[in-house]
Amino acid sequence: MKAIWTLVAIAGLSVGTVGCNAAKDATQAQPQNQKQAIAVDVAVAKLGVLQENAEYTGTTAPIREVAVRSRIEGRLLDLAVDVGDRVEVGQIIGQLDDTVLSATVLQADAEVAAREAEVSQANAAVGNARAQVERARLEYQQAVLDANRFTQLAKEGAVSSQIAETAITKRQTLEQALRSAEQQVKLQEQSVGSSSQRVLVQEAIRLREQERQSYTTITAPFDGVVLERVSETGSLLFAGNEVVKLGDFSEVKVIVQVSELEIGNIRLNQAVNVKFDTFPNQKFTGTVRRISPVADAVARLIPVEVVVTNRDSRLGSGQLARVQFANTQAQQIVIAETALEASGRSGQRGKPNPSANPATQASPAAAPTPQADSKNPKGSRNSATRGKPNQADGGQPATLFVLTGDPQAPKVVARKVTLGDRRDGKVAIRSGLQEGDRVVVRSGGKLKDGDTVKISVLSDL
Repeated sequence: MKAIWTLVAIAGLSVGTVGCNAAKDATQAQPQNQKQAIAVDVAVAKLGVLQENAEYTGTTAPIREVAVRSRIEGRLLDLAVDVGDRVEVGQIIGQLDDTVLSATVLQADAEVAAREAEVSQANAAVGNARAQVERARLEYQQAVLDANRFTQLAKEGAVSSQIAETAITKRQTLEQALRSAEQQVKLQEQSVGSSSQRVLVQEAIRLREQERQSYTTITAPFDGVVLERVSETGSLLFAGNEVVKLGDFSEVKVIVQVSELEIGNIRLNQAVNVKFDTFPNQKFTGTVRRISPVADAVARLIPVEVVVTNRDSRLGSGQLARVQFANTQAQQIVIAETALEASGRSGQRGKPNPSANPATQASPAAAPTPQADSKNPKGSRNSATRGKPNQADGGQPATLFVLTGDPQAPKVVARKVTLGDRRDGKVAIRSGLQEGDRVVVRSGGKLKDGDTVKISVLSDL
């Protein structure tokens, strides 16, 4: 009986061993009969540009800022505005003591009155001189008649020749008196002219003193906002001392520093987008007003002035502004540069060195990326730090893998394309690819034309 149970146990072990070996053989045969699908990351080919709109930061300032200064010496009696007050052109800002200047103006008024009195006196003297001329002319005319009559009578013997000679002498005397009276008229008329000139001079002096007196009233030169009170009430001011600072906020300007490598993409009067951290959900439109002809000799940055209209006066001074210049590049098909690696042919310039260590051969995806400006954590820069596009790759052929077939069991097809420029881990495709094509950008294994693949959850579809 014991022998029978021993035979049964040996038979059971033999059957188990045969079953295990059969299962192992089936497992090893399965990969040979059916190849495992390779996992791939897929992205859709889209139109775009290699270089995104550059963003630069700057600080707002009023379109013009003026220091209102005292134009004359005097004590500041009143300063009627404070920081933040809005003023209109001609509005009184402050008042200086004008006691001395008021007295000077009154003195000038008196001097003008005195000079005008002199003119009146000179005109009266001219009138008297003309009356003397008229009287002398009448006397002379009578003397001429008398001299002629007595001369005729003397020839006839009616009177003595002495009487005739006396009449002739009187005529000559009165003629000289007439000439003298006429000369006096001319002299008096010249005196009137001189007096009139003195009046004009004194009136000019009075206007000057009145103008100096008006300087004691300090007014706003334009519509604006008080930025700073430099002087205070009671201060003794001299000509040229600042009283307040005014800013014109009808427009605000933002000066950004642009790299000399990118200044060629900016032109005068170009419209730009401006965002302010003060108003994060609003966009403003600005205009390039000025491009400086002088670059920083060390940083190679060029100041560009952007002006933003401020009709509702919401924008102030010192606010952070983010300026984006419109991209002038034409849109083209752009894909990730890693798609070239997935095909096994990255289209790099030059032939690879077979003896080189593959781990040390740089791939496009391993190229160092530009570092963001330390002043702008988001990569928005006062000076653009992106690398220049790789122009040498333009027109070089390459191969990409594009998905086709059933979405449940997609396959890849090798497609020849022509490369354009590269920048920041992206490459432009000049030909061979259409918008909407699904391109393999990463692969879990080596691909070949017609392979069945499995789309990973990281795919951008």
